[in-house]
This record gives sequence, structure tokens and C-alpha cells, in this order.
Amino acid sequence: MTAVELSSATSVLVLGAGPAGLAAAAAASERGQLVTLVDDNPHPGGQIWRGGPGQWRDGRADALWTLVCQRPNVRLILGARVLSAPAPQELLLEIEGRAHSIGWQRLILCSGARELLLPFSGWTLPGVTGAGGLQALIKGGMSIAGKRVVVAGSGPLLLAVADTVRRHHGSVVAIAEHRPLPGLVAFFAQLSLRHRGKLWQALGLFRQLAGVRYRTGATVVAATGERQLRSVTLRQGGRQIELACDFLACGYGLVPNLELATLLGCRVDQGKVQVDGEQLSSRANVWAAGEATGIGGVDKALAEGHIAGMRATEGTPAPSVRAARHRALRFAGLLARRFGPTPALRALCKQDTIVCRCEDVLAAQLAEHCDWRTAKVLTRVGMGPCQGRICGAACAFLYGWQTPGLRLPVFPAAASILAAEHSAACTKEIES
Repeated sequence: MTAVELSSATSVLVLGAGPAGLAAAAAASERGQLVTLVDDNPHPGGQIWRGGPGQWRDGRADALWTLVCQRPNVRLILGARVLSAPAPQELLLEIEGRAHSIGWQRLILCSGARELLLPFSGWTLPGVTGAGGLQALIKGGMSIAGKRVVVAGSGPLLLAVADTVRRHHGSVVAIAEHRPLPGLVAFFAQLSLRHRGKLWQALGLFRQLAGVRYRTGATVVAATGERQLRSVTLRQGGRQIELACDFLACGYGLVPNLELATLLGCRVDQGKVQVDGEQLSSRANVWAAGEATGIGGVDKALAEGHIAGMRATEGTPAPSVRAARHRALRFAGLLARRFGPTPALRALCKQDTIVCRCEDVLAAQLAEHCDWRTAKVLTRVGMGPCQGRICGAACAFLYGWQTPGLRLPVFPAAASILAAEHSAACTKEIES
């Protein structure tokens, strides 16, 4: 792997260095073509393999990274954010406060996902994070030693987060799973029939978390404290339970990152990038893989990334990889059915609950509007630094609104960067 000359073009551009992106880069580079791997994080691995080499616990991450590093035709750009697409096969990147453009012939989109955070009383208090958000902070170096943590929400991620807390010497007060016990029993029964590996993985986590209270049918209704989180109130059955804690990690699953897919003109439907059996999107020469095509975990990401990398370079994926994708898609469907957010969670957001934390917009201010666009004009919802990435998904769940559309630049950027690129574009036009 070599350093990249930022103004040059590439045969295959891979956006995202998580499991799907690493698998795509490894597969695409097999045929000797120039592959450029771009990610906005300082280390490879994405969210699921966060932290970079030396911190990964999944041997597949080290194997892929070693393979990619050994290929002289793979170039890596970390800490780079995509801002816009000034030409049909060109992207504008921001790297260390400067604008750079890169051209591509074929592109593989592996943009990953972010957490679905649903508003409840006190969710903006310091100490309240997403479930995966706390895990990312810990992997990024934040000390959790001696801190009391409640992990809440829904899905298998709760177990992984609790395990991360314990391994870093935090105290897990409780795991509060929103779904009731009968649904969880049915989920594990289906794992035992069709996904034995996932079953043993889950049971292994339960063994490591021996002694931690696992509450089912338990939902966070409030977080309390003056300037810092002090306690969490759960509702379980007909009673309320208050737990003292220093951190609350609360998440209700993931939603695909779709901004880059929209920028590239890919068809997005049902909250994900639409692809065919070869991972090809609706736009020619653009493939997509991983969570962007639907939430499904690392196995799905690895299989789809490999298929996309092979097909982008006219290779043929092995039948075993296609079979692995099929199994992963079945597991993804099971997760969606058993752990998707339920309508009951809408009741957690009261009239005085902040929904847009960037602009302090209350639910009462939003309830009187019929769509996202009207609410944005009249309340400033979605106009803060996150550009609706958090509150947009929450509003889609709470009110059934269509999620926010693309706004350029994709990420907030300094005016000097955009002005410099505009000036360069004008110069090119004059010279041509």
C-alpha cells in the first residue's frame, strides 16, 4: 500500500474503510488495478472495527488489513471527508482543512451506518450517549474505569457494549432490553435452527456478562441530573425502577448513511441503497456494500464488499461468498423483525422533550407541522452542525416524515475550502 497523490485519478475508488470497504479493496486489488481507499476516520476499521490495528479483536480485520497493506496498487487516504461531486466521476475531499479532488472510473460505496437515537426526557444530559457511541468513545481512549453504566435500548449490540464496558473496568449496572422475553426466546430459537454460530457468539457474551442484571421488556423513560447524569428511570411491566449511574448508553439499532449515495445519484428506497445481485447500484459503475444496503452486521458487510470488489474489476466471486451473503441477509431479516423499534417508543417523547439537540427544538414545536421541510423552515430543526443526521431519523420515526434530503456540502466545510475549489473550477472552465 502506498501514499496517495491527492490530485490524481484512480481505477477503483472505495469510500469507507470498515469491514465492507476493506473486503472490497482486498478483492478489487487482486487484479492489479489501482485501488484507492478513502475514510473520514483517522484509523481503518469503521465503527464495528473501530480503533485500528492493535485494538481489533476480530482476526478477520487483521487478515484483511495485512492483505491490503501488502498490495502496492492500494492507496489509502484517512481523515478525508467527501464534500461534493463537482463532475460526474470526480469527488471533492476535505483533508486537513484543504480541498482536494480525485477522479475515478468505478466506485464502491461502503458508507456504513449510524445509530438511531430516539428522544426521551433527559436524553441530552452529559453522560447520555448512544449504545454504540459509548463503545466508540471507549475504543477511542475514554476511561470508563470505576464508572457505573446502564446499557439500554434493543438488539444484540447491547451485549457487545456491556462487554466492552466490563473489559475496560467499568461497572454495568443493568442491561435494559426493550423487547419482552417471549420475543427474545423466539429469536434464540431461530438462531439455534439457522444461525448456530451467532447463537454461540451470543451465549459467549452472556457468559462473560455473568452477574449483570439483564432486564427484558424494560424501557428507559427518563434520565435525570442537574448538569450531569445521575440516574435513569426504567419502566418494566407496570412499575418504574430508578438506577443510579454515571453513563447511560441507549440505542435502538442503526440506520444506513445515505448522503453519499444520494450525492452519487444512486437509487435509495426503503431507507437503503438499492442494489442488484452483483451489488451494482442504479448508477452505472457504482457498487454499494455493507450497512448502506441494509443493516446486517459484519458478515453481510464482508460478503457484499468482496462481491462488489470482484464485480467492479470484472472478477467472479466464489460461490461460497454468495452463500455467505445469503445467510447474512437471512440473519439481517431476523434482526429487523425481532429488534426493530416499536410504535410504543414514540410515547417516550413528550411535548417538552428536545428533539433537535443542535437547535433546541421541542416536540411541541414540531407536532404542529405536517412535514420535515415545513418544520425546518419554521423551527430550524436539522439546521445545526449534524445537519439533521440525528433528529432527521428521529422525526421520520416519530412523525412519519420523509428523511432530510441531501444538502451540499455533504459535511459542513470552511468557506475558504469551498471558495478555493470554486476558483479552481472556474479556472479549468476558462482554460478549456
